[in-house]
Amino acid sequence: MKTPVFDVAVIGGGINGCGITRDAAGRGLSVFLCEQEDLAFGTSSASTKLIHGGLRYLEYYEFRLVREALREREVLLSAAPHIIRPLRFILPHHEGLRPAWLIRLGLFLYDHIGGRKLLPPTATVDLTTDVAGQVLKKNFSKGFEYSDCWVMDSRLVVLNAMDAAARGAEIHTRTKLVSATRSGKIWTLTLHDSSNNRDFTINAGVLINASGPWLDELLPHISHSKTSEHIRMVKGSHIIVPKLFDHGRAYIFQNSDGRIIFAIPYENDFTLIGTTDVDFHGDPGRVAISPEEIDYLCRAASEYFIRELSPRDVVSSFSGIRPLFDDGKSEAKAATRDYVLKLDTGRNRNEAPLLSIYGGKITTYRKLAESVLARLSPYLPQMGAPWTEHAHLPGGDFRPEEYSAEIDRLMVRCPVLDRSLASRLIGTYGTCAGSMTAGIRDKSNLGRHFGADLYSFEADYLIAAEWAQNAKDVLWRRTRLGLVVSAGEAQALDEYIKEKVSAGRSLPADNR
Repeated sequence: MKTPVFDVAVIGGGINGCGITRDAAGRGLSVFLCEQEDLAFGTSSASTKLIHGGLRYLEYYEFRLVREALREREVLLSAAPHIIRPLRFILPHHEGLRPAWLIRLGLFLYDHIGGRKLLPPTATVDLTTDVAGQVLKKNFSKGFEYSDCWVMDSRLVVLNAMDAAARGAEIHTRTKLVSATRSGKIWTLTLHDSSNNRDFTINAGVLINASGPWLDELLPHISHSKTSEHIRMVKGSHIIVPKLFDHGRAYIFQNSDGRIIFAIPYENDFTLIGTTDVDFHGDPGRVAISPEEIDYLCRAASEYFIRELSPRDVVSSFSGIRPLFDDGKSEAKAATRDYVLKLDTGRNRNEAPLLSIYGGKITTYRKLAESVLARLSPYLPQMGAPWTEHAHLPGGDFRPEEYSAEIDRLMVRCPVLDRSLASRLIGTYGTCAGSMTAGIRDKSNLGRHFGADLYSFEADYLIAAEWAQNAKDVLWRRTRLGLVVSAGEAQALDEYIKEKVSAGRSLPADNR
C-alpha cells in the first residue's frame, strides 16, 4: 500500500495545532494532524476561559502581544459568537497595591491600542451603590469596569478541527507520534493509533511541532538540529465553587504578591476562580492542583468577597500547563506569554523544515497560525493567501447581537425543546444545533436520557461529528455537563459511547 504524502503534518491537537491545520487546509494545502489523546486534552481545555488582551501584561511592556490579543478579541467574537461572548470585569481598587492612576493609565491603553469597536469602553464604578459591590467587603468602595470576552476554550479547539476537516484535512485523535525522520526534502512519520492498536506511516514536506507541554519530550523522537531552546512549564490551576454572586459580570482582583486572579460566572450555578502561576516539573499529562494552590485561591478571593472561602467549598478543580518559552526570567509570573517560532531546516539548511512552537495564548492562536504559515511560505509555494480573519467557525454564522434570537429560532424549528436546553444547545453548537435536532419531532426522538439535559441525540452527534470516544470527551471537553451529572450517569454514558464507537469501527469502510 502506498504511503500517503501530505504538504504539512501537524503534531498536537490543541488550539495552536488545530488553528494551523484549519488555516493551512483553507489555503489549499493537504494537512495531516495527529493528537495522542483527545482534542484539547491538555492546556487548551484548562485555561481561564477568556479571550482577552491580558491587562497585566502591560506591566511587563508586552505591548505587541496585548495589541494583537485585543484586535483578535473582536475577530474571534465575530467568528464564534455562540461560544465567545462579551463579559464585563469589575476591578476593585485596593489601597496599598497598584495606585488608581496606574490602573486608569493601563485601562486607557487597553481601550485604545487594540482598535476596539464591538465592546463597550472602561467605566468607573461606585461599589457602594452598584450591585457588584454588594458581595465585596466594605473597604472596597471604588472600582473600574472594562470589557473582555468569555470562551468555551475546548470547543474553540474542536470547531477549528471541524472546519479543517471540512476543508480536507485529516484529523487523527488517539494517534501518537512514534518517530519522525527527515530524509532530504521529506519527512517520514511513524504513528500509533491506540483506538485500533495499529501502526502506520505517512510522509510530509513540512513538519510542525505544536505539542505544547510535550515539545521537549517529543524532540528526541524527531530528526532535529541541536538547540538550546526549551519550554518552561508553568502550572495554572483553577477552582470551581458554588455561585458567589447573581449578576453576570466577572471580577479581577489584585493580590499582594503582584499577581491577579479572576472570579468568573461559570455554567449558571458556579463561580470559576483562578489562576495560579507555579513552575512545574514532571509529566504534563498528570498535572493536578495542589492543596497549597487551593488555599492560595481561597485566601485571595476571601480578601475581597464578604463570604470567606475554604477548601470545603471547592466542588471541582482543574490544572493545565502553559508551555512558555524559557526566557530566563526568575519568576513564573514574569515569563513571557508571547509565542516564539523556531525553524530547523537540517544540517545543510536545505532539508525538509521542522517548525516548533513555544508558548502562545488561546486569544492569539489565529494570528499565530498566520505567522507559522508565513514563516513556512518559502517551502510551500502552492499555498494560498490568508483567509481566516473574516471567516466564521462552524455554528458561528450569526451576529453576536442575534444570540437570543437564535435560541428563539431553534425553539420554533424544534418545539420539543424547552428554553433551557435550546439555550445550552445554541451556546454550545450555534447554528449547528439546527441540523443536530432536525429529526426530533417528539420527546421520544430525544433518545436515552443521561442526566441533566443530555440525551443520546446529542451524544450521537458528538461521536459522528466531533471525534468523541468516551464520556470525558463529552462531559468535560465538548460540554461542561460533568459538573452536574452523577458518577452513575457518567458511567452509563461512557458505556453507551464506547458501544457506539466500537460498532462504527466494525463497519466496512464503505458503510461508515
